[in-house]
Amino acid sequence: MTIDLEQIKDILSRVEKPARYTGGEYGEVKCQSSPFYFCMAFPDLYEVGMSNLGIKIVAESFLRRGYAADYCFAPYTDFGDAIKKAGVPLYSLALKKPLKEFDMIGFSLQFELCYTNLLYMLDLAGIPLRRADRAGGKYPVIAIGGPCTVNPEPLADFVDIVFIGDGESADADVAALYLECGGATDEFYRRAAQLDGVYVPALMEVRYGEDGHICAFESQFRPRRAIISDLDGAVFPAAQPVPNCESVFDRSIIEVMRGCYRGCRFCQAGFIYRPVRQRKVDTLTKQACSLIASTGYDEVSLNSLSTGDYPHLRELIRSLKATLPEGVTLALPSLRVDSFDSDFAQDARKISLTFAPEAGSQRLRDVINKDVTEDEIISAAESAFDIGYSAVKLYFMLGLPTETDEDLRAIRRIVDLIKSAYGRKKRAKALRVSVSVSTFIPKPFTPFQWEKQCGEEEVEAKQKVLRDCLYIKGVTLSWSDYFTSRLEGVFARGDRKLGAVLQRAYELGCRFDGWTKDLNKQAWAQAFDDCGIDPAIYTRERGASEILPWEFIDVGITKNFFERERQNAYAGIVTGSCKAGCAGCGLQKICPAAKGDR
Repeated sequence: MTIDLEQIKDILSRVEKPARYTGGEYGEVKCQSSPFYFCMAFPDLYEVGMSNLGIKIVAESFLRRGYAADYCFAPYTDFGDAIKKAGVPLYSLALKKPLKEFDMIGFSLQFELCYTNLLYMLDLAGIPLRRADRAGGKYPVIAIGGPCTVNPEPLADFVDIVFIGDGESADADVAALYLECGGATDEFYRRAAQLDGVYVPALMEVRYGEDGHICAFESQFRPRRAIISDLDGAVFPAAQPVPNCESVFDRSIIEVMRGCYRGCRFCQAGFIYRPVRQRKVDTLTKQACSLIASTGYDEVSLNSLSTGDYPHLRELIRSLKATLPEGVTLALPSLRVDSFDSDFAQDARKISLTFAPEAGSQRLRDVINKDVTEDEIISAAESAFDIGYSAVKLYFMLGLPTETDEDLRAIRRIVDLIKSAYGRKKRAKALRVSVSVSTFIPKPFTPFQWEKQCGEEEVEAKQKVLRDCLYIKGVTLSWSDYFTSRLEGVFARGDRKLGAVLQRAYELGCRFDGWTKDLNKQAWAQAFDDCGIDPAIYTRERGASEILPWEFIDVGITKNFFERERQNAYAGIVTGSCKAGCAGCGLQKICPAAKGDR
């Protein structure tokens, strides 16, 4: 079956941004007949998903095996409600094929607050939400991947396959196995569960004790994160579709390296993407040139968790400047304060510079292993001002372990020092400083995975401290919504019991929970009440001996390392970067840095 856009012409004429739903993007992949049909689903708006490099890499991995790969994004509610009322199933962009007719749908989960959108998309596709309700029927394999899958348990009752880690090969390996086994048979799932990077929730039994906490996991399979060792040889799409409407990041994106040397103790990405693996300058230059030629963009973003740590960055910039067409600019969105170099920022649009000290005092930066000094922050700001920047964005967190009001007030000192640095020379424009403060959320597979998350009263008291000390001319202060942060924290460290809450919230109308205007706080509160679950169970401090919901997953980093790093945090001991010396996280055998390749 193919959806004819003429059928829904009237709907498209009434909704916001109909270009989200028509397909026909410049450079879209023309899918031929195939033994296997894969739909890359992104549970957020089109313009958010089309900016994501990861989904394009995964789709390319299927295409290179000779399989069909198409895209689908979460339609906004105006379109979603209209097609549901009209009886038109959710469909893919290029093929216009109903999602229900694909062999596999893979959802990319970048953020816990997109979970209701996964249910929303299944519902619009006419696919039963729960795995048990799909048993015996002819439905696609429902898979999830992305950073959230290092704790997939809140979604365990809804999905068939979980991809953990680098998805360049594991995803398509499962497709080959599907064909070999004649479909989604018991044999297929058992053999899939033996692959690196694959978890089958149906083959894992979770046992709870009388106290309501997990007491055991029972399965003959232990999921292990898939790790690609050679990024130069890894799948990368030489051409990518250009969105029909402006996307969040309207530019070509190349991945300079994967992983991060730094080991900030709050940062989940810094641990779950270890070890650091780099691409060669020649590889990156070819990729950038190919993307610019195929898309027509005039900007290339050099992405990684910390691009300034790429050891060949100067060489790469020289190579790109010499090879890319005239007028193409470079964006370096992830320069740390202590790796900032004004030479790297010369070509950037000098609108606003972003730094993330994360904590105001040196004491607290030592606690979180943010190995950045006050002098480095000011030096980086001065360098930026001297090449034309007149606005600075500063990112901090509140609610970090051991934090005091004095640590929060120290943010004012950093702001004052930056203002003084700007005022030392005559400048054409007035300085603008934006201070953004998010609430700390403990995440799985970090040294802080056991910590409590601050409650509402405590967060409000800390925000008041900041308001009082940052009421300064030329400085704006913003902070994250407490309810949103708590909801993210609950699902980040949740277990299978939350599946009932998630489904109830969706039934009550929750979707697009990451968007402030769409978040329905009352419905979420009712969902927790209806299911008899107190969110505080998940935001509390966890005992050192407690079995954590994600503990059965092997990401390659040992529990002992996380425990040791937590102890170092409370002692104020800085472990430092992997570049400075191996801290023995558990990945030494496969880590280039541990072998001296830095």
